[in-house]
Amino acid sequence: MRPTSRTTRLVSALTAAVGVALPATAPPGSAAGVGTADRAALPSAHRAVSAGSSRWRVRTVARGLQHPWDVQPAPGGRLVVTERDRARISVARDGRRRTLADLSRLVWVSGETGLMSLAVDARSRTVWACHGSAKGGHHVQVSRWRVDARWRRLGHRRTVLTDLPSTSGRHGGCRLLLDRDSDALLVGTGDAAVGTNPRDLDSLGGKVLRVHRRTGRPMADNPFADASTPRRYVLTYGHRNVQGLAQRADGSLWSVEHGSYRDDEVNLLVPGGDYGWNPVPGYDESVPMTDQSLPGVQQEARWSSGDPTIATSGASWVHGKQWGRLDGTLAVAALKGSEMLFLRFDADGRLTSVTRPRALARFGRLRSVTSARDGDLLVTTDNGVGDRVLRISPR
Repeated sequence: MRPTSRTTRLVSALTAAVGVALPATAPPGSAAGVGTADRAALPSAHRAVSAGSSRWRVRTVARGLQHPWDVQPAPGGRLVVTERDRARISVARDGRRRTLADLSRLVWVSGETGLMSLAVDARSRTVWACHGSAKGGHHVQVSRWRVDARWRRLGHRRTVLTDLPSTSGRHGGCRLLLDRDSDALLVGTGDAAVGTNPRDLDSLGGKVLRVHRRTGRPMADNPFADASTPRRYVLTYGHRNVQGLAQRADGSLWSVEHGSYRDDEVNLLVPGGDYGWNPVPGYDESVPMTDQSLPGVQQEARWSSGDPTIATSGASWVHGKQWGRLDGTLAVAALKGSEMLFLRFDADGRLTSVTRPRALARFGRLRSVTSARDGDLLVTTDNGVGDRVLRISPR
């Protein structure tokens, strides 16, 4: 590893947390889907709570969607939304939706793979999207566009990153995040259901990657930046299927990933860290999500669902005094669990509480959650029929 200023700052901020095993599950009293192994690990003062419906205001701000994968705010009250299977980017405002781009000729759709995550830079009117591609063989790639001043048309497409592995479309990832502290674009990828991908540093599957948002080149202070092989893009490895990325106010980076039949995970990302998924020989999903029998140091999850999974997906840090005791928590959407979790971590990344509001468990599968500028949460449902974008705020 070549330590430079960015990597050094990240490592310094996370040193206290590296290698520390934390409570893997929520404590007693939480909803179904939470494992039992470490329920006693949280002190009684931090037991999970369930918020009543009177605390929440939920508005539908876009409807008539099908498998919306991501939503991001844009200027003038606009919301930019992707739909996985339709391969359509839409702009929603004042309850109306219009198509910004039909990408059906560009995007390869199969299983879990299609038009997936978004990143939006409002100042430069730039949009990035992660999507399947059949050009030169099936794979996943990241493309970048410029948007006109009225947010009516995409143009000037460039490929930022390509050849992320894919097979049938299973475990395609793929979450994007613009790093607030640098010019980096983070890309969370899936392992494509190939057992050797997660810990093979020269495979881009089962990783969190870090590239320059405009050029697509690996960031100069990446952990393996001196390599001449694809590992120069890698920030972390040993992941199964990264579905969420979020940056805390302190600059730390966090991921959310799907477990097998157990142990969905929320992870604190340590540059160069191995997160322990190694389903070999073949694709053996009975192995632990974080296998501590592997050589070296494996980073333990900061939260884990236990058995069974709830299929955690997008995540965003909650901000704003209006949220009360939920201010500063990590909001995590769940697909199979059809709920939202609010996870509180202390300054060292240790889990201290889990909140599962009953009022947010009535919309079906929840895919993405994004914090709007005013602190409201933008959430996509993923039920396949009658899907919508919700705007959630405390009363």
